[in-house]
Amino acid sequence: MSTNDVELPEALAELRDAFLETPERDRLQLLLEVSRELPPLPERYADAPERLERVQECQSPVYAFAEVNDAGVVTFHASAPEEAPTTRGFASILAQGLTGLTAQQVLDVPEDYPLQLGLTKVVSLLRLNGMAGMLTRAKRQVREQLAAAQV
Repeated sequence: MSTNDVELPEALAELRDAFLETPERDRLQLLLEVSRELPPLPERYADAPERLERVQECQSPVYAFAEVNDAGVVTFHASAPEEAPTTRGFASILAQGLTGLTAQQVLDVPEDYPLQLGLTKVVSLLRLNGMAGMLTRAKRQVREQLAAAQV
């Protein structure tokens, strides 16, 4: 699914627009600033990191989990090392952009969202694949929780 197929939720659109409105040479700096906004893990995950799923596509040890509450609203939790600010920035974008969305809105986020940020010339495709891996996992986790709720 691409940008033309669905309108982005407000938070993701605002983040994308912030990157696209920033001169290309300054986008990496913006990503580093966003990395500092990654919310800390709630205690239930901080004390039990095995509850989070390792994102294998990331070179750094990144763990993430998309949690769907009883009302069908998603919270995206992620842990990424401070010494990996690019990856941490991507985790922060998803935490800010996916948290508060309905499960269906998360499932409707275009797969190419990481490429929409305009970072392909300042960040390697390998790193962008890491963000895509986080998004793919979040969607799978949401689908699994929706299926389990129907049982």
